[in-house]
Amino acid sequence: MAHDLVIRGGSLVDGTGSEPFTGDVAVDGRTIAKVGKVEGAGHREIDAEGHIVTPGFVDLHTHFDAQAGWDPLLTPVSWHGVTTALFGNCGVTFAPCKPADREFLAGMMETVEDIPRNAILTGLPWDWESYGEYLDSIEKLGPAINITGLVGHCASRFYVMGERAVEEDPTEDEIGQIAELIGRSVAEGAIGFSTNRLPGHVLPDGRSIPGTFAKEAELIAISAAVGKAGGILQSVLNYGNLDDEMAMLTKQGRAAGTRLLFSAPHAPGSNGNDSAYDDAIAAMREEGLDVSGLTLPRSGGFLSGLSTDMLFPTPAWAEVRKLDFRGRLAAIRDEDTRARLVEEVKAIPRVEEGSRTTFWLGDDDRPTYTRGAEESLYGMAKAAGVHPVEVWLDKMLESDGRSMFHIRFFNQDLEGLKSFLTADWILPGIGDAGAHVSQIMDSGWTSFLLSHWVREQGLFTIEEAVRRMTSASARVLGFDDRGTLAEGKKADINVIDLERVAERQPKLVHDFPGGAPRLIQKAVGYKATVCNGAVILADDTHTGERSGQVLRNPATA
Repeated sequence: MAHDLVIRGGSLVDGTGSEPFTGDVAVDGRTIAKVGKVEGAGHREIDAEGHIVTPGFVDLHTHFDAQAGWDPLLTPVSWHGVTTALFGNCGVTFAPCKPADREFLAGMMETVEDIPRNAILTGLPWDWESYGEYLDSIEKLGPAINITGLVGHCASRFYVMGERAVEEDPTEDEIGQIAELIGRSVAEGAIGFSTNRLPGHVLPDGRSIPGTFAKEAELIAISAAVGKAGGILQSVLNYGNLDDEMAMLTKQGRAAGTRLLFSAPHAPGSNGNDSAYDDAIAAMREEGLDVSGLTLPRSGGFLSGLSTDMLFPTPAWAEVRKLDFRGRLAAIRDEDTRARLVEEVKAIPRVEEGSRTTFWLGDDDRPTYTRGAEESLYGMAKAAGVHPVEVWLDKMLESDGRSMFHIRFFNQDLEGLKSFLTADWILPGIGDAGAHVSQIMDSGWTSFLLSHWVREQGLFTIEEAVRRMTSASARVLGFDDRGTLAEGKKADINVIDLERVAERQPKLVHDFPGGAPRLIQKAVGYKATVCNGAVILADDTHTGERSGQVLRNPATA
């Protein structure tokens, strides 16, 4: 009997960290039926000779909570080999939600994650109240890849406390209600709980989001409830108070007895440590706590170009910002307007200083994220004997407004990032897909890891890079049915040309509800991506197949 699909003759990188070997992979239905030598033709065959064959990648930090409502293809990550994505990070989610609170949650998501409020309110069905009902609603929309969600601190706290959740502490009784609600959400299928302690993440009125300053009693009660229900804990920390934050995370881990996942932008260490996290991580692991940090494998930050709103902070530039793209291009082509734009920026010293962390992505098909300090916007301007704003404008004029500059916000030092990336408690991620949609485009990180750190730099072997993006990340979520190429596992598979794989230049499109803008980034080198046995991507192009599932917490299944 012929198999449904046979991937033939590839270099199998099975996700376990073992050395690659040449072989075939047979798929029947949603499951891998055989790995090795497959006799007989399949109903469909993919010639993988000269390619690597890997498990589908797992993206542990996305914000597809809203986008899943109108973009079932879940781009950009589905262009980059991701077959399972975790959303609901950073404490901001749309469930649990009382009908009267929908606008509050939509407004919060807009200011924290730059997802347009109107797109949220009009693009989602809003036919849920509980977290389980939210998952049911998203599942009906038929995603192309697997998605799984965390229940957020903000929505849960607001559900119990209402407006008081923003600035007040819960009573003892309310702490119990919040913990019970979150535990119930995990029992209904949430993979775990997320919280956000960054004061800079604010509501439309400027106040920090609910839960930012939650005290120990509340966090411990929630953690215990999550652990009892079999969920994980995801955290965004207040990195300006890192020692206390890591101590709190330790207490949460003790209370929960579960896996801990936190966003870990690189912070240089002292006293011989590679990073500022090292002592706390060592102590946690010595205690037996299961902790993983997530970091982007390159610099993360904002995109400045004529099509984005990351422009210069002067009155003349504010007028340009009001124009559409064609109007902006016409404005900078006008000599008088351009002179005024330059002179206003020259009067602000901090702009020149900020140009030290701003880098041109280049004019090739593949963006350049690895330029050194001498190639910064500041360095380019000094070499040319002009002001950075003049270089910026020249690049826009040369490219008819298509050029982009990358403003590095975190993980700025790629050399310093090397040892941090290879630490055994670090996993790659924080692409933030689905969020910061008109400001940031870091979602192609999987392709960058393969092209830069594996192919060009040799920092990782291909087997270790794939292990971190597949089985290691799936383990954090508690999924043992995917993440490796093995018989009986779910058929989430990539076929990749390792010599070609790379990100493409980011660009702005207007395909959100109401024509709202967002940045996208495509890829090359993906001969095929298979999700649950169906080919969803062929030769870097979506096939139209939507075979993904909403994955509920396996501990509560």
